[in-house]
Amino acid sequence: MSNIIEITDFEAPELDVYARLTESQLLHLYEPEKGLFIAESPKVIERALDAGYVPVSFLAERKHIATQAQDIITRCEDIPVYTADFDILTRLTGFKLTRGMLCAMCRPTLPDAETICAGAHRIAVLENIMNPTNIGAIFRSAAALNIDAVLLTPACSDPLYRRAVRVSMGTVFQIPWTFLGNDSNEWPKQGMKQLKELGFKTAAMALNDNSIPIDEPRLMAEEKLAIVLGTEGDGLTACTISNCDYIVRIPMSHGVDSLNVAAASAVAFWQLCSRKL
Repeated sequence: MSNIIEITDFEAPELDVYARLTESQLLHLYEPEKGLFIAESPKVIERALDAGYVPVSFLAERKHIATQAQDIITRCEDIPVYTADFDILTRLTGFKLTRGMLCAMCRPTLPDAETICAGAHRIAVLENIMNPTNIGAIFRSAAALNIDAVLLTPACSDPLYRRAVRVSMGTVFQIPWTFLGNDSNEWPKQGMKQLKELGFKTAAMALNDNSIPIDEPRLMAEEKLAIVLGTEGDGLTACTISNCDYIVRIPMSHGVDSLNVAAASAVAFWQLCSRKL
């Protein structure tokens, strides 16, 4: 039988994960063990469950328990489901729930780069991208356009932050990913060395006098290619660009010189991974 619990006390400690802990606090909650993260909306939660992520508890709007949240609750019948009406949940969390459901989940142990790149032909490398919305959008494009894995430098926003997960529509659970090292000093020198050892040619997406257009046949001909994307505004660092095998630009019109990194990623993935479609 499902474990439905009516919320009667906003200060109940079991609600801290939804009401009082920041995402950084959730990340470090059980150190040295892995922490928690929040998945939002039934579809996203279902994708996490399908990928093997372990739920701790649910927070669900009362009216959804017997409708769009029902299958998930039935699937996880021993997991506590805290519930109340929409207005109460909004007061508790400080935001309006997307489709009326949240889930606190255990963070997994991340694999190493060698593991997720084994057998990969096209990967994305994200350098210092700090906006969770852009991270989520890049993952969604990566899933849709045949990227085999995503590697992030340590300064990137966490793909398991609630907004990144939501914007990705749960594709962060479907695309293998990990961080390239634990120390920002390891990138780009050590990270680039590792990519080369794994057999990847590297393509920096950047505006540069020495850049080649994205439809250059040499890029498509590469067996293993890492597409390197930089942070909003500043783009890739000069050191990263100089260490890449290719510098690549997206041809544009009307005097536009660049795209948002999430939009640029979609264009790059479509062009450079199209042989797999």
